[in-house]
Order: sequence, then C-alpha cells, then structure tokens
Amino acid sequence: MTTQQSRRHRQKWGRWAETLAVAALRLKGYRILRRNFRVPVGEIDIIACRRATVVFIEVKARPDWVDAMAVVSERQWWRIARAAEWFVMRHSEFAGFDWRFDIVAVQPWCWPRHLPDAWRPAN
Repeated sequence: MTTQQSRRHRQKWGRWAETLAVAALRLKGYRILRRNFRVPVGEIDIIACRRATVVFIEVKARPDWVDAMAVVSERQWWRIARAAEWFVMRHSEFAGFDWRFDIVAVQPWCWPRHLPDAWRPAN
C-alpha cells in the first residue's frame, strides 16, 4: 500500500469512527451540534449537547482501547479547548452551559466506548 493509499484508508476509517461515535452519542441522548468543527486555533471532532452541558468530543480509532484513550496529547487538548472557547463565544445560546471534554474510542468490530470528562483545562 502506498503512502497516499494508507492516508486515504486512515481518513476513511476516521470518518467511519466519527459516524459510529455520533450514533452512540445520539442513543445516549446527546444532540449533535457540529462535526469536524475547524477554526484557526484548533479543531473538534464532535460538539454535542445534553441538558445544560456542551460536550467537546475527541474521537480516536485504534485497534486497542488503551491506546485510543491515551493517544490524545496535552497540546491537542489545548487546541481543542481553544476551539471550544471560539465556539461558545460565537454561539451565545450556550454561554451559561457547563463544558465538558470527552473521548470516544472506536475499536474495530466493537461498539464505541465513551469516556466522559476525560480532561479539564487548568483554570
């Protein structure tokens, strides 16, 4: 497999993982607000809402749950946090809501695993 084919394969698997994550979150009662939210300061795979909480979700597709949960770097979390601030600043209807940062791990042939409150920015 060439490098370009490998990249396409990873992108396709990533999109499929996000689709599975969205399905799992909807079944748990989350309303999906955005997918693949990209701004100059960062990006967020899924932005969802449940009750009075806006949830910023990083989706990781890996062959092993442990790898998926551990692969998000501190730098990546900070980029997600900055993108979250951007989102809330431009959507005033969520100004009074709580925020949460979650991970959804997707492993081949398994239902996605949701880890709520996976990370919190230092205040």
